[in-house]
Formats: sequence, C-alpha cells, structure tokens
Amino acid sequence: MAFENLTDRLQMAMRRVTGKGRLTEKDIDEMMREVRLSLLEADVNFKVVRDFTKEVKAQALGEKILKGLNPGQQVVKIVNDELQKVMGDKAAPLALNMVGITKIMLVGLQGAGKTTTAGKLALFLRKNNNQKPLLVALDVYRPAAVEQLKTLGAQLNVDVFEKGTTHKPEQIIKEAMAYAVDNGNTVVIADTAGRLHVDHSMMDELVRVKDIMKPNEILLTLDAMTGQDAVTVAANFNETLSVTGAILTKLDGDTRGGAALSLRRVTNVPIKLMGMGEKLDQLEVFHPERMASRILGMGDVMTLVDKVTENIDEDDMMGMMEKMMSGKFNYNDYLKQLKMIKRMGSLGGILKLIPGMSKALKNQDIDEKQLVFVEAMISSMTKEERRNPKLIQRSSSRRRRIANGSGRRVADVNRLIQSLDQQTTMMKRMGNMDPQAMQRGGNPLAAMQPQPKKKKGKGKNKRRYPF
Repeated sequence: MAFENLTDRLQMAMRRVTGKGRLTEKDIDEMMREVRLSLLEADVNFKVVRDFTKEVKAQALGEKILKGLNPGQQVVKIVNDELQKVMGDKAAPLALNMVGITKIMLVGLQGAGKTTTAGKLALFLRKNNNQKPLLVALDVYRPAAVEQLKTLGAQLNVDVFEKGTTHKPEQIIKEAMAYAVDNGNTVVIADTAGRLHVDHSMMDELVRVKDIMKPNEILLTLDAMTGQDAVTVAANFNETLSVTGAILTKLDGDTRGGAALSLRRVTNVPIKLMGMGEKLDQLEVFHPERMASRILGMGDVMTLVDKVTENIDEDDMMGMMEKMMSGKFNYNDYLKQLKMIKRMGSLGGILKLIPGMSKALKNQDIDEKQLVFVEAMISSMTKEERRNPKLIQRSSSRRRRIANGSGRRVADVNRLIQSLDQQTTMMKRMGNMDPQAMQRGGNPLAAMQPQPKKKKGKGKNKRRYPF
C-alpha cells in the first residue's frame, strides 16, 4: 500500500518521544534524525526534507512542548500539521464553470496513466458534480490510445469524440468543442498524447492545443511511483503550460511517497485528485490533512465516512441494524452486507482507514477471496435456509451439503454460522446499552449488560454491574 515504508519509519521515530512525561533536546534530536532518514528514503526532495525538519524541530523545542503535560503527543501533532502544510493544507477543488462548458486538458509523460485517468475523471464528474462529460482523443501517435478511450466511453456510457490518427490534434479539438456545444456536454476532457518533457516539438503541440481550447484546468497526470523526479517533470510542464493542478496515479501501489510530499512545496502545483486503484471509480479528492493522518498510521475516518455515504444506502443500513438488534438478521441480509462492503473497495484498504488498524494488520495478508467463498456458501443454501439460519445450526447434513455445493469444508460453514451469530449478539448488546451508565463515564462493558428488573416493595433499588 501507499506510503507503507514511510509510515513504519515515522512511527518508529515517533515512539522515541511518545509516552515520555518529559522531553529533552537530545530526545528531539534523535527523533528528527530518524524523521530525516525516513523522508529521504521515501525519495522526498532534499530541500523539502531540510525545511520540514527545521520547522518541526523549532516548534518541538519550544518551552510549551518541553514543559507540557503530554509533550510526546504534542510533537506528533506538530509533525502531522507540518506534513499537512507540505502537501498543501487543504484540498484544492476543480475549477468548474457554473454556466457553459468546463474545459479540462490532461497532460503528462508516456505511461503515466492519462487515458485511464480521463475515464476515471469523466465518471467522477458525472457522479459527484452531475456533469455530462465528453472525452476527446487527441493522442494520434498511439492508435491503441484512441481505441482505449472508445472502450472506456462505452463502459461508462460517456460520449467520446475521435477522428482516428490521421488528423492533427489542433483540428480535432476545434471540431470537438463545436460537437460539445451541439451535444449539450458540460465538460470536455482532452486526452493528449504522452511525451517526454524534453521533447520540444511535442510540447509546442500542447501549447497550440491550449491556445485553441483555452482550458479551465490543465491537469498534469503523474505516476506516484516516480518519486521526487515527479517534481522535475512538473516544473518543466508548469514552465511551458502553467499547469493548474496534478493528478497522482498508482497511489495504491508500493510507492515511497516522494511525489506527494515534494510536489506542492517545490512547484506550487496543487495535487487535486489521486488514483487509488485500477477500477474506474477509484479516483478520489486529495485531502492533505487526511493523507497526513494516513502517513502517520492514524487512519482516515473522514474518507471512510465518505465511502460509506457514497456506497451504502442509509435506509438499507438502518433496516439491517434493526434486524440485527431484533435477532431477525439472516443470510440474505449477510450477503447484502458483503455486497455493500465490496462496493467500497478492497477490504484491506477499508480496514487501514480505521485508526489503529494499519499497525494491527502489519505483516498480515487480507485475503479478498474469503468474501467470494462466503458468497459461494450462502448461494449453496436453499431459500428457506437463508431466511431461517437455525435450520443449518440444527442439521449437520445441511452443513455438509452446503460445504459440498460451495467447494468448501464443513469447518468453513461452521465459521460462517459463528460469524452471523457474533454479529447478531453484538448488536443485541448494543441495543441493551444503558445510556445513563455511559453518561456517568463508567466502564462501557457495564452498559452492555442486561439491566436488572426492579423489585417490588419498599426501599430504593440499586443497579449493580459486575464491572
């Protein structure tokens, strides 16, 4: 996953100061040495590393920190805030026209993933901004690029304008703009040809396309795995085209993080979007504050909430919760729950957004196939068995039939039964929680115990809890 090595190294550095009641200048120096090495190994630009460590150290050596009650925690907050500043403080929104056509020009090196990103961006704008996009194929030097864009358009049901590889990009973009007006498109996304930033003739072609198109956004598509070399690429493109923002691709891969941590500070080009997977719906807004939390291994609750909101219907979720609490949760509901989770992305990626889970999942492989196996077992049940889970619990022959039908073992079916029971039991306990006990600040486990019935007679009854 992205930033994994950097996260591990920074967490090791933070351990030098967390948990200590008092910090000395030596503690800060040792921590900063580790932080410096961590960033350099992540291929962060050396000037960014120098300024970052200098600023963190200056704040960490302040009297308030050294004599504070929780100095270690305050130092972690300083590192988090500085990481956020390095990446741009706040998310940079796309410049979309309220009236008329928004014109977006995608540029970048060969192999950075521009064509796929064009498709992702079209879906993103249609889904989140209610736009009607038009994809324009301007890569006339790679025949496969035109076919790829047409295929993406067909998959997404998005309009694509292309003239093959025999026309010049300047002529194609002129005709595409006229087509967009007639067709009622609200966004035009131009997929230009990949090139080397040292190729002056190709860069001149981009300038000519820019002059004709007059784009609202010129987005540089960068491969996050290129490290700080992305800064050099961005600087060259920015000098020629005045780039308005960047899209980082392959952030779900084994990237060291140098591009994300160097780009904004060195070139002042904001990172606006990031690709988090190969699927066309895996394009996200780049939030510096959330990314800083991820890098420090503190999870990303806000992104998790966004994923849940986008992919899970609130009424379905509430209905499922009610069924769990009433003990009516069955395998049809379980299967529906699994499909909701799959819509949110990979299970490992979701779990790592939860604070503390990144460390807990260290060196543990999340087998996504297990979800497929569970679906197979539920699909091998009869309609009555799915509606009434007790039928399977009471019958060993039914469990054997389900195991044979799904190609699994009886032990796997037993684990599925146990998982359903655990979910239902946990939700029942949450339904029996005593709000007064929670408000008193007592042990939360105590509030999950069934409440004793009041005895009739004189005298006041006292509630007793075993914790």
